[in-house]
Amino acid sequence: MSDRTALKRKAGEWAADRFVKDGMIVGLGHGSTAAFAVKRIATRLKEGSLSSILAVPCSKEVAREAERLGIPLTSLDENPRIDLTIDGADEVDANLNLIKGGGGALLREKVVASASSREVIIVDPTKLSPALGTRFPLPIEVVLFAASVERAYLESLGARVKLRGGDRPFTTDQGNFILDASFGPIEDPDGLARLLDARPGIVGHGLFLGLATDLVVGREDGVTHFTKEDTPIGSFTG
Repeated sequence: MSDRTALKRKAGEWAADRFVKDGMIVGLGHGSTAAFAVKRIATRLKEGSLSSILAVPCSKEVAREAERLGIPLTSLDENPRIDLTIDGADEVDANLNLIKGGGGALLREKVVASASSREVIIVDPTKLSPALGTRFPLPIEVVLFAASVERAYLESLGARVKLRGGDRPFTTDQGNFILDASFGPIEDPDGLARLLDARPGIVGHGLFLGLATDLVVGREDGVTHFTKEDTPIGSFTG
């Protein structure tokens, strides 16, 4: 296990132990870091230290893994309010705003986050950033029919844009494409989000603004936990 993987595991397991309680409706995030929380939840269920939870997975892949691990699943149709979601992020700023979508599940992740009373983000220190867009391109989910039009629009905003997967495009669980847009440091995330939300061919984007309530960072010497009340957080880079 690499050092980074060990830090991800530390954050994921700590969050699953600290926040998940009996009887909760729990959102299960998508990605390599969230996977450690999912596995820890399954272990707690088997050990008997956790009971009577139902989980809402953020992707088909996570649903399959949760079923394999024996985690009982539900849906937003059955439970439209989620007590707690544990998920990862590709980039986090000092105000707990995020870029997500590196794993391709950004639309469902945002729906689940928006339905959650508490959104706990788990990361290793490499994901901490002075400004969104500094370390990771912004994933933007587009319908196939509008991919070329929306790519041209993003380029008009100054972004360098790549179709994820290139000649063999990646498709999301909804059957859409993802454009990875490199803007560099995003000075006005709220303004950019408004522009993207207004585009008819864009069905989702990786700017998660004001959704995270907690941040758990796995470090060599332990775990650091921040809440929204701690923002803006000083010395916030990995």
